[in-house]
Amino acid sequence: MRRGLSLGAMGLAALAAAAFFVTGATPIDDSPLAGRDSDPAKGETVFIASGCASCHAAPDAKGDAKLILAGGQRFESDFGTFIAPNISPHPDAGIGSWTLGEFASAVKKGVSPEGQHYYPAFPYGSYLHMDDQDVVDLWAYWQTLPADATPSQPHEVGFPFNIRRSVGVWKLLYLDDTWVVQIADTPELERGRYLVEALAHCGECHTPRDALGGMNRANWLGGAPNPTGRGNIPSLRPADLTWEPTEIAYYLETGFTPDFDSAGGHMVAVIENFAKLPASDRQAVAAYLMALP
Repeated sequence: MRRGLSLGAMGLAALAAAAFFVTGATPIDDSPLAGRDSDPAKGETVFIASGCASCHAAPDAKGDAKLILAGGQRFESDFGTFIAPNISPHPDAGIGSWTLGEFASAVKKGVSPEGQHYYPAFPYGSYLHMDDQDVVDLWAYWQTLPADATPSQPHEVGFPFNIRRSVGVWKLLYLDDTWVVQIADTPELERGRYLVEALAHCGECHTPRDALGGMNRANWLGGAPNPTGRGNIPSLRPADLTWEPTEIAYYLETGFTPDFDSAGGHMVAVIENFAKLPASDRQAVAAYLMALP
């Protein structure tokens, strides 16, 4: 009897050790980033398309103040309220002391320099598709941004969601580095896929989620409840979004719909970003949405 209990305890210990190992926060292999030339101008385009300032600028920041990534915006969810941190180049309050590899690990794997998991409110589930050169260029642009000493605020997340290690389980369940749309057989569709599925992370809001917060890729861009509890985020699938490609591109530039309505909520910031991108990017997004099954 005692021997059986001992073997059972050993089995449980081994299982716990295995679970601890597989749920660890593993940084990225940064060797593919080494030695690459960087282009801050191209990095600015990546920065805009990725919406970095839309979440990490201070609440109600306007104009050039949006380039001060002091954090502070609040994002409600079923798991608590996440507060965007300071990611300015400040060496203490921000991420100014990070290396390129640490930046890439955060963006593409959701891993902090201290080896902790970031919560998936940070959309690394989409950014994991980001091209290595874009990461290098983005980091180069980051060095041109103003530093700010505003301290980051802690997230308002209660038990059990405040256990960071549990995010490792979430990553095992939901992180997927395959494209949702497997075939993009023209340069325009390939660019549209890259913008929608990676940089602009459209699926993070427009795709429904399950009870654990994982995106339902089978209903990709099919619409979802608003995390704030106020209304719904619309479907972008062709059967539901009955706009012409030119109307989609125009909306992404101006915020005006074919029905003479205008964008509201967080979509206003998304429009501001897309309006700064080349017209070909807005057309590529429209082509991608029209090509969805």
